[in-house]
Amino acid sequence: MSISRPDYGDLNYFLTVARYRSFSRAGVELSVSSSTLSHALKSFEERLGVRLLNRTTRSVTLTAAGQQLLEAISEPLGALDEAIEGLNRFRESPAGLVRLNVMQDAALYLLSPVMPVLAERYPDVQIDIAINNRMIDVVGEGFDAGIRYGGTVPEDMVTQALSAPIAWVVVGSPDYLRRHGEPQHPNDLQQHRCIGIRLGSGRIYQWEFERGGESLNVSVPSAITIDDGPIALSLVEKGVGLVYATEPSVAALVESGKLRYVLQDWRSFGPSFHIYYSSRRQLPVGLRLLIDLIREIRPLGL
Repeated sequence: MSISRPDYGDLNYFLTVARYRSFSRAGVELSVSSSTLSHALKSFEERLGVRLLNRTTRSVTLTAAGQQLLEAISEPLGALDEAIEGLNRFRESPAGLVRLNVMQDAALYLLSPVMPVLAERYPDVQIDIAINNRMIDVVGEGFDAGIRYGGTVPEDMVTQALSAPIAWVVVGSPDYLRRHGEPQHPNDLQQHRCIGIRLGSGRIYQWEFERGGESLNVSVPSAITIDDGPIALSLVEKGVGLVYATEPSVAALVESGKLRYVLQDWRSFGPSFHIYYSSRRQLPVGLRLLIDLIREIRPLGL
């Protein structure tokens, strides 16, 4: 059975569902309801006379025929998307949708200062930001790019630095430091209340310190462990304990007097924020403009 021209829309539906393995998530990208998407693909299967998807109440998987179709159409449809994206350079005003997967701190301190300028300069460029501290497959999940610390970027990706190296510091509230004293050495943290940091990998972060040529990794005692920076800082403000955080995330709180730096001569520097994307596709115009704007404004230095 041959596929008629109107079925190319169904091929795009199929490709998106196959990428996400979910009707609801694919529907969000395509701006259609999951029921509409499911009905369209069921009709497509009926016209083909072949089942492409295995559907359960919890998951969507590909049949052998569906996997073969996916492999056959992914590259041609990707080339078509790139060709359409390439037309952007002929427009007076660039347009298009850019989907990003971004760490929370990068969204707050790197993207937030840039987005108002981007919206003003390029009103037809849409940015869809998913905030996630966990490492995910940005290509497999349908994102154009991700932003993470340089040391965690997958090796098979194209990367560009978007910030200077990030300083890591220890802070506490004036009330906490008045009640419990101020540590003078990283080893003194064993006698303090500390808030543990859970990384996107699930690992509990050891606090890293440097002074001159000396470096220390300290496993601090943590009655509370958390993977959300702003909530951790809210607990520190309330005097719950000390926390190890990026300097951009605490600078305003320190300036206002709500928090104080401790162990300042032991601060360390970690990798800068990097944007990364697949080398196997053309860079969307909107993504290129966003990268250029971040490097122009330099909200975290560069």
